[in-house]
Amino acid sequence: MIILTGDDRSFPALSTTSSIFSYLRNQRINMTAQEISVNIPPTLDPVYSNMIQIAYKDDEFTFMFLHQLPQVNQARAKAIVSITPSHAKNLLGVLTKTVADYEAKFGTIASKEHAGKENVTALSGYS
Repeated sequence: MIILTGDDRSFPALSTTSSIFSYLRNQRINMTAQEISVNIPPTLDPVYSNMIQIAYKDDEFTFMFLHQLPQVNQARAKAIVSITPSHAKNLLGVLTKTVADYEAKFGTIASKEHAGKENVTALSGYS
């Protein structure tokens, strides 16, 4: 699993999603003893997600990234990604560190209440 983080040493200050996406194209990632070339196809566009549904079973976690439409009680799936449980655990650790780094730089992220609804839901044992 390759996870890109935004620390000041390796990631320039980029103002928009499209400029971040452009920067990531054809980057080389140094992972301990190996270098991996990441090629992002020019046809791959970034997507916005304001809701995530997470499902899991014994051999995988599946993340469905959704965009909930304003003023409407429905959401549109934007991407579905499945990973192994060990990659999910790695993602949790990297996300925890990245959020802590972000909060150290920009301040605490306030949790937003959406009329009592959470914007991340989990399902177990799907088939």
